[in-house]
Amino acid sequence: MKYEIERKFLVTGDYKSQACAYHRIMQGYLSSDSPLVVRVRIADDKAYLTIKSTVNESEFTRCEWEYEIPLKDAEDMLKFCGKSVIEKTRYVVKVGESIFEVDEFHGDNKGLTIAEIELRCEDQPFEKPEWLGKEVTHDIRYYNAYLSKYPYCKWGK
Repeated sequence: MKYEIERKFLVTGDYKSQACAYHRIMQGYLSSDSPLVVRVRIADDKAYLTIKSTVNESEFTRCEWEYEIPLKDAEDMLKFCGKSVIEKTRYVVKVGESIFEVDEFHGDNKGLTIAEIELRCEDQPFEKPEWLGKEVTHDIRYYNAYLSKYPYCKWGK
């Protein structure tokens, strides 16, 4: 079992000029009920099935199992997700010794951009770039499983 220690932030400025790579992602949730979330993802031409535990309010760490699966299987699984499939472009941005993954959402979540950083331990220091905004790690609305059910376009602005 692997552990994921991740923090999430809103994005408030230009990050694209600093990106070293990007990937087009489609993902859907086969189950998003606590305590486990089951996701299928296609990133470019590769596919993955991922199981994650939910996060509690005082921590950033959760259990994660991820397996590469055949692309055709993932395409078939996404059909079961219906209109709740999330589409986004993920930009990879190196800042100091850290890697940020910045997700620019499309479709019903257009207008939302979130940066994530994976850490080795919960108290690991990291350089915060100027485009990094408010931390939303503990706000469930910014988790992809939530966005698949309650898209950003339907939030009261």
